[in-house]
Amino acid sequence: MTDFTLVSPDIPSGGTVPAHFEFDGFGCSGQNRSPALQWSGAPAGTQSFAVTVYDPDAPTGSGWWHWFVVDLPAGTTQLAPHAGAQGSAGLPAPARQIRNDYGALAWGGVCPPPGDKPHRYVFTVHALSVPRLDIPDDATAALAGFMVNAHTLGKASFTATYGRP
Repeated sequence: MTDFTLVSPDIPSGGTVPAHFEFDGFGCSGQNRSPALQWSGAPAGTQSFAVTVYDPDAPTGSGWWHWFVVDLPAGTTQLAPHAGAQGSAGLPAPARQIRNDYGALAWGGVCPPPGDKPHRYVFTVHALSVPRLDIPDDATAALAGFMVNAHTLGKASFTATYGRP
């Protein structure tokens, strides 16, 4: 069995998310650009990948989806900086972005409420047993998450934190 790993040259695992990855709105003033991600060691039989970024500490009762990408081709091993731009031009075809909790089909940067303890941001790549998820383009993150979990052969994650004074 191989070791499935996910890293970012932009964000240290266990470290702090740099401020330029912050959202631009809701009182935050970052650049709202997605970080570069790189993975290796996907399990045998992988037919596609999904990438998610989730904040379990958001004061919503259900966390916060910052980014949800599905249908990344099996040969994909990285996403370039700002691949999460609106319109998905930075993603390899036929990958598509699912609506995040900001309501956009794009990366939505970190933006915890001021004064909260730093939130955890969980970056995950899922190796999937199907080449494409059978979900509509306007699927919710919850539906996409259900289908990703139903087809996951393996996953790799790292967590980083971010807080605002």
